[in-house]
Amino acid sequence: MPTLEYEAVALGSGPVVGIDEVGRGALAGPLMVGAVVLDALRDPPPGLADSKVLTPSERERLVPLIERWASAAAVGVATAQEIDQWGLRIALAVATERALGALKLIPQRALIDGPLNLLRPPSVMSFGEAPPELEWAELPVVTIVKGDQCCATISAAAILAKVRRDALMRELHHEAPLYGWHGNKGYGSLEHRRALAQHGPTRWHRRSWSLPQLGSTIER
Repeated sequence: MPTLEYEAVALGSGPVVGIDEVGRGALAGPLMVGAVVLDALRDPPPGLADSKVLTPSERERLVPLIERWASAAAVGVATAQEIDQWGLRIALAVATERALGALKLIPQRALIDGPLNLLRPPSVMSFGEAPPELEWAELPVVTIVKGDQCCATISAAAILAKVRRDALMRELHHEAPLYGWHGNKGYGSLEHRRALAQHGPTRWHRRSWSLPQLGSTIER
């Protein structure tokens, strides 16, 4: 079970936010960034764990528990079109900014899953219209590899983002049922790639990515 070890240290500077993203590697759909704030140490919800080892029903059960446990929580979104326009790293930063901007409590330090500071992309160059100004880029950050497994606020943030994104992809499946998004959630399953090769991309696909082309052959 994830612990509050990192939060206990960070809270010395004020409220701390755990951050994690979902949908980075998908071929279709948005990416989403969850943000969960604590302003004091409180025991995490029972059953909190790395979102990847939980069943969909377990994740959904945890959402209201997380929302009651957290001092503040939000999910930020970057669309497929924004990923195409700005590139993945800038889109991740913008989605993270949107999550932090929606919080009702201002954090003083961030705990981020993985090795990268999502708030500070290596370049502000984009492929089209300039992205919004990154107002949170100077927030002090601790990056934690496999933080969703060991850090409670990061684990909670991942669950909120995954439940929100999975629900959206199930809704989009009704608009584009050929791609199997109710099951693959926009990731590159064989079913999804075959449908892309046969029917081409939808407006929900990341067209700047190397997608299977119309009429191409996919190995069985």
